[in-house]
Amino acid sequence: MKKNLGVVPAVYPMPVLIVAAYDENSKVCAMNAAWGMICDMDKIVLMIDEDHKTTKNIRASKAFTVSIADKEHIAQADFFGIATGNKMSDKFERTNMHAVKSEFVNAPVIEEFPLVMECELLEIEETPNFHGVIGKIVNTAADERVLSENGKVDPAKLNALIFDQFQSGYYVSGERVGQAWSDGKKYM
Repeated sequence: MKKNLGVVPAVYPMPVLIVAAYDENSKVCAMNAAWGMICDMDKIVLMIDEDHKTTKNIRASKAFTVSIADKEHIAQADFFGIATGNKMSDKFERTNMHAVKSEFVNAPVIEEFPLVMECELLEIEETPNFHGVIGKIVNTAADERVLSENGKVDPAKLNALIFDQFQSGYYVSGERVGQAWSDGKKYM
């Protein structure tokens, strides 16, 4: 029997995405955003509020990067979510992480995270109930250590963080339990 829990944002898993953009002085600003999703083969949407420093920077620079946070950098990823660039001018520097300018867009690539999508700003959708930053993915780069023999990202090697809204925890993905577009064929 199910127990009613009231209004709970019960989508699980949620990715731990690190969104980065340059400010007007080419300084790196990064934030942790769990509310993001691929919305087409070459597009990503981030549901992040206008008041974030990173959102303001994206609006001004017209570009951003989205990294997949990993287990090895859990403390930095969490810090990017609890500190605000609006009040902490040295937020990125405090983590001792490193960033280089993307070859494809005017945005920083954080070197320590194993996977990054480099994006051009397509649009910002604003309604009374939604604020979404939509980007066109112009390149995805991955550390060789997270690639399989076929040259594709191996989720078991990625150690991607998953955010748990139920208990405010972090988990790691990676266990393969089936084959997409195949396991359900028995019902065809």
